[in-house]
Amino acid sequence: MRVNRAWLGLIVLVLPTFLVAIDMTALLLALPQLAADLGATNVQQLWISDSYGFMVAGFVITMGTLGDRIGRRRLLMIGGAAFAVLSVVAAFATGPLMLIVARTLLGVAGATLAPSTLALITNMFRDERQRGQAIAIWATCQFTGGALGPVLAGFLLQHFWWGSVFLVAVPAMALLLLAGPALLPEFRSDQAGRLDLASVGLSLATVLLMVYGVKQLTVESVPVVPAVALVLGVVIGFLFVRRQLRLETPLLDLRLLRNRPFTAVLVGLTFAGIAMAGTGLLVTQYLQSVLGFSPFASAMLFAPMGLGVAVGTMAAPALSRRMKQTTAIAGGLVGSALGSLLLVGVDGAYALPLVMIGITVLALGVGPLFALGTGLVVGSVPPERAGSAASMSETGNYLGGSLGLALLGVVAAVVYRSRMDGTSDSLAGAVAASQDLPAGQSAELLHTAREAFTAGLHVTGVVAAVIFAGLAVLILTMRPATRTTPAALPDYEATHS
Repeated sequence: MRVNRAWLGLIVLVLPTFLVAIDMTALLLALPQLAADLGATNVQQLWISDSYGFMVAGFVITMGTLGDRIGRRRLLMIGGAAFAVLSVVAAFATGPLMLIVARTLLGVAGATLAPSTLALITNMFRDERQRGQAIAIWATCQFTGGALGPVLAGFLLQHFWWGSVFLVAVPAMALLLLAGPALLPEFRSDQAGRLDLASVGLSLATVLLMVYGVKQLTVESVPVVPAVALVLGVVIGFLFVRRQLRLETPLLDLRLLRNRPFTAVLVGLTFAGIAMAGTGLLVTQYLQSVLGFSPFASAMLFAPMGLGVAVGTMAAPALSRRMKQTTAIAGGLVGSALGSLLLVGVDGAYALPLVMIGITVLALGVGPLFALGTGLVVGSVPPERAGSAASMSETGNYLGGSLGLALLGVVAAVVYRSRMDGTSDSLAGAVAASQDLPAGQSAELLHTAREAFTAGLHVTGVVAAVIFAGLAVLILTMRPATRTTPAALPDYEATHS
């Protein structure tokens, strides 16, 4: 009965994880329709699409540690209720400003869900093998949600209005609120002090400035403002680190970084996020702008990347029973490197098959890192620090994704401009310019621009392969993680209330 209740509780936990991931990507297809309906300007569209991710990234540290203090189930219930209400508000928004505010608050609510669910899993599953399986399922739902977000949005937009994209979350959150108190245990740290509001402000400013800076580097023609944001983010981050090391009960326990496996996995999660996000950015643009697929068709063709990660995470526990966890993670990363190298050969008649195989192999390989690596992170700390550890893991993922979009996007842009001899800044710009040219010149410009963009994709594949190979070496050289014995974890029935 104990195990059944725990697994039923896991079903309840993966629902918000799945929905948060969907919400991160589903809006991409709905944005043109809602922008036309609400009359949103380009700047307002940018805030509608980015405000949610900014808030999730900015508040995940605070929420992970807050759950350790006030109770992880309590915080999850509060966040789930807020997410449901705000989803309804967003669906029936009457103007751009209302939708921006709703999306911003949805991000704050969403930040409560991922660290709370991951931390609760460590309390519900005392057996290390079962905990690994549960974390693999949790990670699978997270990446499946991200992959299916645009596909689900495309289906809904064909049959309903744009607000339906937001309403999908309401039934799942309602189920969480109804079943959560009966199936989920409560856990809070007895040693947690009060929440340090100065640390909250510093962490929020650090993450928001850095995420904003790296995202804007790819779109600003004069990168002065993004550069200033990055410098301010680094300075405030330094002040945040100093404060955490001096506090007796810090918002984020940076002393966890003394654990070498813990730090190695966090580095791995961050840099894998960089490689995946940068590769995903170039591949989706390649499918649309070079191969000529529609946005929805491109979303369908790109889905194997997210689904590949999902399959890789599900297979990770079985791999760990046949070999060391570090060997499984490193072996998967080598596979990801090989998948990245397949992108170097993308061109001509076999372009689409190579893209599809490349992103699928790449995604399958990172599955063990996300499943087993996340398990190593939360399993190498005492239960009372699980929320803080989970928030560090999620922050690494978000920062990695943002850095990947910026850094690898810049690398591809530099390659493109050099191949175009400075005559064009982007493929989209070349497409726009070609419309004003005679047919012959237009075709020549488009051909040259598409070849230049493809060259950028090739370089991105090489960079991603180097990152994955380097991470494989890092993981292999780290010491085995300290294993948390089942006795060290609180009894599920005893903590259930």
